[in-house]
Amino acid sequence: MTLVEAGDVPGVLRALGELGTEQRAAQLPELDARYEELGFPGWLELTVEQRVSLAGARLGCQPTSEAAARHLHHGGRYVPPHDDWMVDVVELFPVAWRTELVARLDEQVRERSGSQRLHLVVDHIVRTTGCPMPESDYFLSGWLSSHHRATSEGVLERLREDPLAPKLLPLVLERSSLPFTPQLLSALCAFAAEGTVDRAALVRRTFAIVADAHPTAALPYWQAVPLTGDEHARTAPERTALAEKLLTRLLRDGAPKTVTPVMTLLRALALTPAEQAPFLRDHVALLDLSSPVAAYGQEVLRELDEAGLLEEDVLSEACERVLLRPEKKLVRAQLSWLDRVARREPARAGRISVCAALAFGHPDVSVQERALTLVARHLKNAGDPVRARLRTAAAASLGPALAARAAQLLGAEAPGAERVAEAEVLPHLPGLRPVPGPVGTAVEVAQELAVVLADDDVVAFERALDGLVRQARLDREALSRALEPVMRRAPGVHRDCGQSDLYDVAAAVRGDEPRRLYGRPHRRVSHGEAISPPGKLLMARLIEALDVIESGAQPFLLALPTHVTGAVDAGVLVERVAELERARVEPAPVDLAQALLRVTLTSDERVLRAAGGLWSEAGRRLARWLREGGLPHQDSTPEKWPVADPTDAPPGLWEPVSPGPDHGVPLPPVAAAVCGTYERGRSPGGGYSLYDAYAAPYWVAQLPHHRDEVAAYAKSCVDGRMLALLAEAGGPAGYALHWQIACRLGEDRDSAVDALLVLAAQGQLDGRLLAGQLQALIRNRSSSPKRVVDALRTAAGTGAYATVWSVLEAALPALLRGTPVREAGAFLALAVECASRCAAEGPIPEVEVVAARTGSSQTVKHARLLRDVLR
Repeated sequence: MTLVEAGDVPGVLRALGELGTEQRAAQLPELDARYEELGFPGWLELTVEQRVSLAGARLGCQPTSEAAARHLHHGGRYVPPHDDWMVDVVELFPVAWRTELVARLDEQVRERSGSQRLHLVVDHIVRTTGCPMPESDYFLSGWLSSHHRATSEGVLERLREDPLAPKLLPLVLERSSLPFTPQLLSALCAFAAEGTVDRAALVRRTFAIVADAHPTAALPYWQAVPLTGDEHARTAPERTALAEKLLTRLLRDGAPKTVTPVMTLLRALALTPAEQAPFLRDHVALLDLSSPVAAYGQEVLRELDEAGLLEEDVLSEACERVLLRPEKKLVRAQLSWLDRVARREPARAGRISVCAALAFGHPDVSVQERALTLVARHLKNAGDPVRARLRTAAAASLGPALAARAAQLLGAEAPGAERVAEAEVLPHLPGLRPVPGPVGTAVEVAQELAVVLADDDVVAFERALDGLVRQARLDREALSRALEPVMRRAPGVHRDCGQSDLYDVAAAVRGDEPRRLYGRPHRRVSHGEAISPPGKLLMARLIEALDVIESGAQPFLLALPTHVTGAVDAGVLVERVAELERARVEPAPVDLAQALLRVTLTSDERVLRAAGGLWSEAGRRLARWLREGGLPHQDSTPEKWPVADPTDAPPGLWEPVSPGPDHGVPLPPVAAAVCGTYERGRSPGGGYSLYDAYAAPYWVAQLPHHRDEVAAYAKSCVDGRMLALLAEAGGPAGYALHWQIACRLGEDRDSAVDALLVLAAQGQLDGRLLAGQLQALIRNRSSSPKRVVDALRTAAGTGAYATVWSVLEAALPALLRGTPVREAGAFLALAVECASRCAAEGPIPEVEVVAARTGSSQTVKHARLLRDVLR
């Protein structure tokens, strides 16, 4: 025990070697007692040498090999971090004892699983004594693990050098529970070639592993054992079963990272057309799924067709599923397939042409043109009935740009020389939507507050804030009871002040404890935290509203909007101020300032006379505000922007200029700040953060008649929801709002298209300005040309062909000048469609230049089409 306590490992080994069996056994109780006394905390306090000494002494003092086996199997909860100590101890015993230890350990692990460390000592004993290696799964697994950590070449070399390999490798293939790696399978291929292991058993094991593994994990295993030609034929049932399982997974579709491994493994299985034939309907169903999956289904069906295993009706069905899909790569592949069939079997040209004519209805003119070219190539082998069907299809589906060519080709009557523009379809503008009147009960206040906390709704916020003021004055106790269910869950705390901070006003009305932030009480309306000027104005309104509630002086708020944009009707505001005058109440200054920023200017003499009759300071300010035109509008156009011709703008981001603060607005500083330059402020801790401020819907509602100024100071903070609000708000749509749409066209197609169409319906869209911004962003690589053209195609698809043409007509010269931008062909194809449908005329020099070039690229072909349309 003295040697153990000292951590003298060599001394412990010497002592064990000098003592007899009975003497060693006599030391065991004391050693076990010491081990139990230590426990895990005491064990951790020992040095590594002390741990090895104690563990080695306990093993060496076991009276028999059977006892030593039991001890190694489950006699120690805490062991040293390495296993060499076990080898050093067992070397003290004779060969017969060690051989018996291996047999006993094998019995132990067959009854129950043992420690993963036992195979080291067993492997050492087997190699030093020549005794048989245990054949249990446990020890075979341990033996394999010692060879796993290497490359395929490394595993092979290590196994070649191992004298146990010839005997154990055949056993390994028979045990389904043993872990395999692709490197091990690759090494086993080499041993199978030498006759050490059975090749058929190796192939069976590979199939079993691949069948149970996820496709991503299965592929390396499959690639590790390449099948010979004979094996490929013999394993047809197994490969077919695997393919059926993988197709079932593929039919569920999913993201590319989910389906790509499945398709890769399916291709690796290399099913022959005859083996694919039973899954024909599954592959047809794939054509309706995501683009990569549909492409795989199309690939297999094409192979079946080339093998003569695809009926004509199935090919027609495949065309119906693919030719109107938006993915042009899929459509082009389908048309190429049809072309090969017609070349291979001219007798089928008639049916093939009818199938190709389905693409006449594709929204992309380049696809229509390709389909018409295919029909023209094989029309000579089609009969008159087919020509009649093709004429009908062309008349019904082809755009005006290809109608004349189709008529000449198919023998139909050519369209008249006089072109008629299609009616422009733009969104219906319902006008200003009114806000319901003030809330009438405490329950309504609670309902509106719940909406604010869940959805950040501007109208709900304004009605709830006004309702808190009104109802607290009438019956604060009833209001507190009505608010109780809503107050059970506090909103999150943001850096900048937001509408959800109305929760703090409601909590103060009820007398609740403040929210907690980082374990400390936090209430926005008392801490005064806000970052952006809009946030500071909102916070000032919340603090002022709480003061109004506590004083009970003001019965309602002036800034309650009358329209969903945040606007306040001038007549309504005049009447509200008059009511306060009759009650001898002076309105709160921030509330009045917000009302002035929201009031809709009017030329109604009756309203102006009523405003002029107001006698209070607030009334006189309102009358002056209405008379002088309110808050002036500011230009957001950046310096050096080519206003005369925006399409001459060089590549760049060209951010709008934020409004300047020096225009003498007679408002409190916190309200005047939202009209000035917006700069991201420092956080209360003194640092800057990307999350300090974010654009929110209430920003627009604070300045409902100055949407361009809001768009200018919000810059990149604008999201899709806010862009929709800006489009619907009042005021001129200047540079900044157009810039927001231009940026979003390359990022958020739906919201940008909606905003573009709303501006067009309002008569506020400047096509040349938007075109100039788009070409500058695209050429600067700040916007994806593919996404932009997809967005414009979506807008045109609503029927707004003239609107989209007004943008394309101005943008094309810059996009085509010099070296055309990427996707120039797509822009030209869309321009052909729009110009045809709105009967546009007049040459574009840059288009003429591209059209005159030699070659047959999509850009050149579509430039020629557009040139012909515009003549």
